[in-house]
Amino acid sequence: MVRTLYNVLFTVGFWVAAPYYFWRMRRRGNWRAGFRQRFGRYDTKFKQSITNRHVLWIHAVSVGEVNLATQLIRVLEPRLPNVKIVVSTTTTTGMGELQRKTPSHIGKIYYPIDRKRYVARALGSIKPVAILLMEAEVWPNFLWRARNLDIPVFLINARLSDRSYRWYRRLGWFFRPLFESFAGVGAQNEADAARLRELGCRPEVIRVVGSLKFDAAQLEERSALDVPALLRQVGVGPDRRILLGGSTHPGEETALAEIYRRLRERHRDLFLVLVPRHFERGREVGEALARLGIRFVYRSEITSRTQLAPGEVECLLVNTTGELRHFYPHATVVFVGKSLLAEGGQNPLEPAAAGRPVVFGPHMENFSEIARKLVDGGGAVRVADVEGLERALDRLLGDGELREQMGRRAVEVVRENLGAVERTAEMVLEVLERRRPEVLIVRN
Repeated sequence: MVRTLYNVLFTVGFWVAAPYYFWRMRRRGNWRAGFRQRFGRYDTKFKQSITNRHVLWIHAVSVGEVNLATQLIRVLEPRLPNVKIVVSTTTTTGMGELQRKTPSHIGKIYYPIDRKRYVARALGSIKPVAILLMEAEVWPNFLWRARNLDIPVFLINARLSDRSYRWYRRLGWFFRPLFESFAGVGAQNEADAARLRELGCRPEVIRVVGSLKFDAAQLEERSALDVPALLRQVGVGPDRRILLGGSTHPGEETALAEIYRRLRERHRDLFLVLVPRHFERGREVGEALARLGIRFVYRSEITSRTQLAPGEVECLLVNTTGELRHFYPHATVVFVGKSLLAEGGQNPLEPAAAGRPVVFGPHMENFSEIARKLVDGGGAVRVADVEGLERALDRLLGDGELREQMGRRAVEVVRENLGAVERTAEMVLEVLERRRPEVLIVRN
């Protein structure tokens, strides 16, 4: 009865919401590539790559989760030499990140829509020996089908926001059996572990491993983007100070631009770099900057022949994907978006790992424990509103010693919390040894 009710409601909701999600996919571009995979249909090349192979399926919803999955793959792959790793994602930006950050032998697909037929087709084709879900990705049909097929499912880097926790608890009659089905759960902290036990996860499968995001922030990769050279092309020399707004959401770009304009009166060498969370908002943000009289250039318009004079533009608007983390080491101060005029926050660890002083607003619900550790460790400043943000930025821009101190402390906080990836891998390997002895495991 429960499954029937869910499938009826999901089908209705799916067809009602489909036009909106299809519009979003088209807006982000490249939506045709892999579109059939969302219905559990795979091409011959992919099917051949998994034929007669033990498959470990990792699901990483979007860009942030892909970064975590990349770290986990690096630890697991050498210990599972006979296993084919397949990573799924939901968004086109997540797929782009997968293509950039994982080698060609790692399978890359889109996660199936949670209709019974599509899920059955996907799991029937891939036949994974285990499934790793990054963060709290709880899709009922997928989990029901995996349980029926006796496939162990892990919840990795599990964290529950206050909102999701309330919903899961309120609908405990529906979700409790799903949480009970997990073969292993890697919680970020004791508070999340307690919540997961309350929601139905078996105590014996829960481990507090810390946050994988600390390890992911340390990911060393060669950048094809020469940020100093790019800045020189738009007239910004190495002596200029950079105010960077990363992963900003609607309204935050305007607030930062207005703050920047006032700060320029006291900090004449200041330059603004804005990186909206969703690159397709570039035109919208550009129009807002133009209305404020801010002279800017789009990142996508810069070619090898671009050469602007110093002072010709005041702002670089980055309307491309996958480049934000390469700007962090070159920023003077970093504002973390979705924290001031939107809720949830974005990941503050990448600028922290780069040794930059970090500022964010009051809404860091999705990174509450990380934000607390950074603030308590002296590596970040939390502000209450736009006025507080301006005061904090003004103080940091005017005090080089304070910036250096905060940068060092931010790096210390990141280093003190490393190791979650290794602990997560150990949890997965132990369960596989017990549940899937046919998978040969190599220990260090």
